[in-house]
Amino acid sequence: MTTDKPRPAVGTPVPATRPEFGIAEQVALYQREFPTVDPQVETIVQSLLRLSRRMGVAYDRQLTVLGITSAEWEVLKALVVSGSPYQLGPGELAKRLGLTPAAMTHRIDRMVADGLVTRERDETNRVRVIIELTETGRDKWLESMRMAAVFEEEFLQDVAGGERAELSATLGRMLRRIEESQPDALGRTDDLV
Repeated sequence: MTTDKPRPAVGTPVPATRPEFGIAEQVALYQREFPTVDPQVETIVQSLLRLSRRMGVAYDRQLTVLGITSAEWEVLKALVVSGSPYQLGPGELAKRLGLTPAAMTHRIDRMVADGLVTRERDETNRVRVIIELTETGRDKWLESMRMAAVFEEEFLQDVAGGERAELSATLGRMLRRIEESQPDALGRTDDLV
C-alpha cells in the first residue's frame, strides 16, 4: 500500500535531496573511482566550473532586474561593439552570435516589440534590413555593465592588483589553448557533424 504525499504548490522550491558536494569531497570521490586523477588539477577545474556557473546565475539575476534575457543582452552587446551608429544586418548578427537566421529573426522580433532595437529597410538597398540599437536598448546595456562592474569588483576583492594581472595572463593562456585545441571551443559544433 502506498500513500501519496501532498505535492508542494506550484512555484514552491523543492528542497534538494543533498547539497552539492564540496570540491575537496568531490575530488576525493573521483579519486576513489579513478585513483590516478590529479587532485590539484581536478580542484582547479571544478573551481573554474563552479565559478562560471555561479557567475552566470548572478549575471542572469541582474539582467532579470533590467527586464532582459542573456540572449537579448548578447544582441545588444554585438550592436554596441559594432560602434556608432550601432547597426548590423540580421545575417551579420546571426553569424556573430552563432545562431541560425530563423533563431535570430525570432530574437529580433521580441526585441523590436520590447523597444530594444529597430528593424528597418536600408534606404540605399531596399533588400537589406538594418537592425539598430535604440536608446532604451543602449541604456539597458549600459546599466547591465554598471551592475556587472560592481559584482565583478566584489567577486575579485580577494585578488590583489599584481595577482589580477597574473591571473588574467594565466586564464588568457588557458583560454587560447582550449580555443586552439577544441573545434567547438566557441560553442559551435557544426564542424563536428
